[in-house]
Amino acid sequence: MFGYRVPAPDEAMLISGGKSGKADTPFRVVTGHGAFVLPFFRKVRFLTLAMCEAEVAEACVTKQGIALNVRAVIAFKVGNDDESIVNAAQRFLSDQNQMSVLSGRIFAGHLRSIVGSMTVEEIVTERQKLATEVLDGSKAEMAKIGLTVDALQIQSIDDMKLGYIAAMAAPHNAAIQRQAQIAQAQANQASAEAEQESQRKQAEYARQTSIVQAQYKAEVDKAQAEAAQSGPLANAQAQREVIAAQTELAERAAELRQQQLVAEVVRPAEADAARVRILAAADAEKMRIQAEAAASHNRVALDRMLIDQMPQIVREAAQGLNGANVNILNGADGLSEIAAGLVGQGLAILDTVKKGLSSSVSEPQTPGDEIATQ
Repeated sequence: MFGYRVPAPDEAMLISGGKSGKADTPFRVVTGHGAFVLPFFRKVRFLTLAMCEAEVAEACVTKQGIALNVRAVIAFKVGNDDESIVNAAQRFLSDQNQMSVLSGRIFAGHLRSIVGSMTVEEIVTERQKLATEVLDGSKAEMAKIGLTVDALQIQSIDDMKLGYIAAMAAPHNAAIQRQAQIAQAQANQASAEAEQESQRKQAEYARQTSIVQAQYKAEVDKAQAEAAQSGPLANAQAQREVIAAQTELAERAAELRQQQLVAEVVRPAEADAARVRILAAADAEKMRIQAEAAASHNRVALDRMLIDQMPQIVREAAQGLNGANVNILNGADGLSEIAAGLVGQGLAILDTVKKGLSSSVSEPQTPGDEIATQ
C-alpha cells in the first residue's frame, strides 16, 4: 500500500521528520510491524539488528613482561531496546560497517589491559577467565554505543617465537610423552601377551585337534580291523558252534549207546543174576525145609522108637535090681519110690539118647555148601 512501510525481521525502521512522541529521541523507532509514512514529509531509514563479527589480533605484554600475540573473535549486535537502537543509529546509521571497527578497537584496549594483569601460565591455562574479564570490562562502553556482546572467543595465543610457551609445555610434553611411551609399552606388552595367548590357544587347539584326529583314526583302524576279522571270526565261531554241536551229538550218542548197553547187556545180566540168586535161594530154602522136615521126621521116628523101647529099657533097668540087696523101708510107699526111680532112670536114659541123636541129626550140610558142591 502506498505510504505503508514494513521493516525486515532483523531491522529497525527509523522514521524521522516529525514528532516521535518522545522528547529525547530524534526519530521514531519501529520494529516487528509496519507503519504509515507520509511521502515527502517523512524520511525512513533502516538499521540492522543482525549479528555482527569483529576480529581482534593484538600484541599484548603480560605481567611477566613477555609479549604475546592474542587473537580473538567478538560476536555482537545492536540492542533490542529503543535506547540501544537510538544510540547505535546516531553513531553508525550512516556507516554501519564502523560498528565492527569500533568494537574491535574497544576490545583490543580491554584485552591489552587484562593480559597485562595476568601471567602467561594463567592466560594459557585460563582462557575463559581472560575472555570473561574482557567482556566485563567492555560491557559498559559497548552499551553506550548501543551494542551488546553475545560471545568472545580467544582463538590463539602466540609468544612470537620466544619459546616460552613451548618451554612451559615441555614438562607436560615430557610427561605426556612418557605416559604415551608407557601406554605404548603397555599396549605392546598387552599385544604381545594377546599374541602369545592366541598362539597358545592355537597350539592347544591344534593339539586337541591332533588328539581327536588320532582318536578318530584309531577308531577307524579298529573298525576296519574288526571288519577285516569279522569274516574269519564268524567262520571260526561257526566252526566252534559246529564242533560244539558235533560234540554234543557224540555225547548224546554215547549216552544213548550206554543206555542201549545197559538195556541190552547189564539189565539182562542183572536179571539173570537176580534169577540165579532167586533160584539158588529157593533151592537152598527148599533143601533147608527138606532137611528140617527130614530131621523132624527122624526125631518123630526116634521118639516113637524110644517110646516103643521104653518098657524094655525099664525092664532092663529093673533086671539090674535082681539079686541086689535092697531094703524097703516104707513098705508100699518105698516100693513105689523104687519103681518111680527106675522109671526116672529110664526117662533120663531116653533123654540122653535123644540128645545124642539130635546132635547127630542136626549136623547135615548147609544149603550153601550143597550149592557150592553142586
